[in-house]
Amino acid sequence: MSSSSHEWIEPGAFEVAPGVHRIPLPLPTDGLRAVNVYAIESGDGLVLVDSGWALDVARDQLEQALGTLGHDFGDIQRFLVTHMHRDHFTMAIALRRTFGAKIALGLGEQPSLQRVLAGEESGRHLEMVRWGAQTLIDGWRQTFGSRDEDDARAYYEQPDEWLDGTTKIDLGDRTLVALPTPGHTQGHVVFVDEQAGVLFAGDHVLPHITPSIGFEPAPAKLPLGDYLDSLRLVRSYPDLRLLPAHGPVAPSVHTRVDELLAHHEDRLAETLAAVRDGAGTAFDAARRLGWTRRHRRFDDLDLFNQTLATGETAAHLEVLVVRGELRSSTVDDVVEYSTA
Repeated sequence: MSSSSHEWIEPGAFEVAPGVHRIPLPLPTDGLRAVNVYAIESGDGLVLVDSGWALDVARDQLEQALGTLGHDFGDIQRFLVTHMHRDHFTMAIALRRTFGAKIALGLGEQPSLQRVLAGEESGRHLEMVRWGAQTLIDGWRQTFGSRDEDDARAYYEQPDEWLDGTTKIDLGDRTLVALPTPGHTQGHVVFVDEQAGVLFAGDHVLPHITPSIGFEPAPAKLPLGDYLDSLRLVRSYPDLRLLPAHGPVAPSVHTRVDELLAHHEDRLAETLAAVRDGAGTAFDAARRLGWTRRHRRFDDLDLFNQTLATGETAAHLEVLVVRGELRSSTVDDVVEYSTA
């Protein structure tokens, strides 16, 4: 694991700013190899930005990393969670059950979290119908049945605090600003530390990949529009060092935001071309596009990534409708697109 591309996933605690330590924790999937948790020294204890996935191997690795800093789980005072996905939120829940640390989460996550905790049929099934993706619906039923929702409820609970709007967070010798950045999820937040010159970016700004858009239990109406607006909001702040949830630390938030904005403009053009070429639904369009940096064929993706790809395509199509470049109509609950 010595190659530079994977160096960032090696275990340990790495100082990335005075009093701020990056701790990569393993994930159970091959795609995203690890998630970065950031431990901030605060008085005699620690505040963690994100927490990792509630896996035994991740818990052990986090405990060892905190030990190198002279701390243990009992020293964690608070978790500041960027969004409710398992690799960011569920370890905080597991540790709170034993050690009692407080958890803060963006208010925009409330609708999706309520659906998960209620064990309700998520909005994902209805979204797949809208995308014209019966193939995906059949695949999810065959693969998961009802187990996915039942399993999720074992790992999720309400946070102690909802972060509502732009919020200042006093950590004693430093102040963070929690900034709502909807897009990847409705309640995603980033944490700005201008004094230290860093942005705890969660999945909003990643150095090598783009976050998934448009696939959550309570979907937003225009998730890509939200995401682009959130990128511009972060761009309006002074340039900061990028502390991402996945991938190595990068020197400039602005540089990466500009790349992401350009990428999505290119992707909008490709999606528009797919409709002009005859694609009528989000599923049709997704199958005509290349995926990942390697431009893999849609049919070569696994079920989960096919679903993410179709949701992201739908998000781009809806922005094109808002821009007046496409028309949409709904037939038998399926959204069909045509050139304007």
